[in-house]
Amino acid sequence: QNPKTSATVKQLVADGNARELQKYFGSRMEFGTAGLRAAMGAGISHMNDLTIIQTTQGFCRYLEKNFSDLKKRGVVIGFDARAHLSSGGSSKRFARLAANTFISQGVPVYLFSDITPTPFVPYTVTHLKLCAGIMITASHNPKQDNGYKVYWENGAQIISPHDKGISQAIEENQEPWPQAWDDKLIDSSLLLHDPYATVNKEYFKDIQKQCFHRNINKETNLKFVHTSVHGVGHKFVQLAFKAFDLSPPFAVPEQKDPDPEFPTVKYPNPEEGKGVLTLSFALAEKDGAKIILANDPDADRLAVAEKQESGEWKVFSGNELGALLGWWIFTCWKSNNRDTCAIKDVYMLSSTVSSKILRAIALKEGFHFEETLTGFKWMGNRAKQLMDQGKAVLFAFEEAIGYMCCPAVLDKDGVSAAVITAEMASFLATRNLSLSQQLKAVYDEYGFHITKASYFICHDPKVIQQLFDNLRNFDGKNTYPKSCGRFKVSGIRDLTTGYDSSQPDQKAILPTSKSSQMITFTFANGGVATMRTSGTEPKIKYYSELCAPPGNSDVEQLKKELDELVNALEKHFFQPEKNNLQRKTE
Repeated sequence: QNPKTSATVKQLVADGNARELQKYFGSRMEFGTAGLRAAMGAGISHMNDLTIIQTTQGFCRYLEKNFSDLKKRGVVIGFDARAHLSSGGSSKRFARLAANTFISQGVPVYLFSDITPTPFVPYTVTHLKLCAGIMITASHNPKQDNGYKVYWENGAQIISPHDKGISQAIEENQEPWPQAWDDKLIDSSLLLHDPYATVNKEYFKDIQKQCFHRNINKETNLKFVHTSVHGVGHKFVQLAFKAFDLSPPFAVPEQKDPDPEFPTVKYPNPEEGKGVLTLSFALAEKDGAKIILANDPDADRLAVAEKQESGEWKVFSGNELGALLGWWIFTCWKSNNRDTCAIKDVYMLSSTVSSKILRAIALKEGFHFEETLTGFKWMGNRAKQLMDQGKAVLFAFEEAIGYMCCPAVLDKDGVSAAVITAEMASFLATRNLSLSQQLKAVYDEYGFHITKASYFICHDPKVIQQLFDNLRNFDGKNTYPKSCGRFKVSGIRDLTTGYDSSQPDQKAILPTSKSSQMITFTFANGGVATMRTSGTEPKIKYYSELCAPPGNSDVEQLKKELDELVNALEKHFFQPEKNNLQRKTE
């Protein structure tokens, strides 16, 4: 019943444009553990009023099956600022339609009355003990995209088999229910609640448990610039600084207000390099700020840059900031916990494609480190399991600039990570240390961990399949490569097939998934490289790392060695020319 998408389809039918219609109706968006992510537009392959109604109807039926008290506890729904004029779709509209679906079935809905950061949804699930949460966002994807992200009652993103159960329920509930389109009905419903004020108060109270140096924060002369890249983060990062008694950061004026067009950036993704930070650098130079904090548009990720002595700006990689935050959070924990026995219950987590620096810190300091599959859904669920056993999970991170610094949110959170980074920088400034100098000190103490990651774009699933098949049948059937150029392969773990050469029974310990490609190669020189497909983008990604024991301080030699390994990986395993792969461009 959306006049805009309806008109689009009618026009295509009138024009007899079968090719476009095939694109819109050829296949339904697939509901996975990341929920949905697609362009806004007409048809079942896009995000629109109808597909949101169908998805929510399926999700509602699935929750009814799993929770006898769903009508007592309810769900939370949040949304970002995305909007798509030509199809009439927007995150707010989708959130209201989803709320209407639940309310029509007698389920209480806690619908935020305004835009919020993604981490506020998992926080609300836990805080209000709800059955589930939905966040309407496409995070840092291009402007035409939107998404539907789902959290379970434990406050973490869903993992299998929930995705399959929800997917099946969507298939079974495709016809819109009688009042599905009339979202005005919710405004007068007693089942509609607005958690905005409560959550804003409670969240900022909870993250203050991670504030350890209030006096330093009050006195610091360090200046910060913050950008929310046309997303939702501005107001919330300002409030977080206030909660920590830090002076507010300078906000990049052209980017501080939400704008679904993202007019000043090519991609609204702070991971994509310095291009996204151009305006931040200019403002920092003007106001004499040394540190830049950049959130992605839904404020669940954080990028950090620091001005060096040379006048150049260093943008920290996700692994470098993970090393700094891991060191900092453990240091703060240690100075507040004199009981040496307590350390046996302390954990940190990171994903298998992230740097192993936390493992090195854990080994030396005596706490536990665990590795999970890629994505915060795994780290959030594992953290909850450990917390339920009485363990303290201090920190979790992934190289894609995602950090969980506060146990109140079991997902990545760019708001708490921004303010904790600011406190760390303020503390280090009192010791005349920069973030870059402290990073070097961390590596000096625990061993250098040099990482390099990138990706190739490939729109043809057949080519991707062939590339990975080739690696599994490299020197004849069922044989993996024994070397990559001059680098000897010493171990292989394939989480698509479940093979792991390092295990006595050759079976991988981490869960396997046939629907995504992921192979990790260990090399005789101490290097590790993982190749994997992306769950949300047409990319084949690679992650490589060289870990040196403490004391090996020839960083340039290590970097040279890793560069050569990566070049060999690209040439022999990716074969970009043969496979017609498009390189990442700045």
